[in-house]
Amino acid sequence: MKTLIVEDDVTSRLLLQELLRDYGSSQVATNGIEAVAAVSAALEDNDPYNLICLDIMMPEMDGQRALKEIRELESQQGRVAKLGARILMTTALHDKDNIMQSFRAQCDGYLVKPIDKRKLLEQLRQLELL
Repeated sequence: MKTLIVEDDVTSRLLLQELLRDYGSSQVATNGIEAVAAVSAALEDNDPYNLICLDIMMPEMDGQRALKEIRELESQQGRVAKLGARILMTTALHDKDNIMQSFRAQCDGYLVKPIDKRKLLEQLRQLELL
């Protein structure tokens, strides 16, 4: 499984890398601009990400905006629904507005920090990534 971890907090980024270490390779981006660029490059190389763990509160471009731009890039490439990356919002925000906004923008799951390994693996199984 090829994963992109989009997280500005070093501790959270390292935790996700450790939790996902046994399930494939991971790359990191520290904000939404870097994430969109990484996804664009992966799509151009015809080597897309299987999973994107996307924080919401980040500098430069937040996760909500990055989610929309990533889905737009996938749409331009004809990668819709099950053909795109599985995107998990991994965030400290657990309010109804952010959750609904994320699902409207086509995220595939939502995990509240601190990330629990059991819940993460359950999400990955539900998304048929494990």
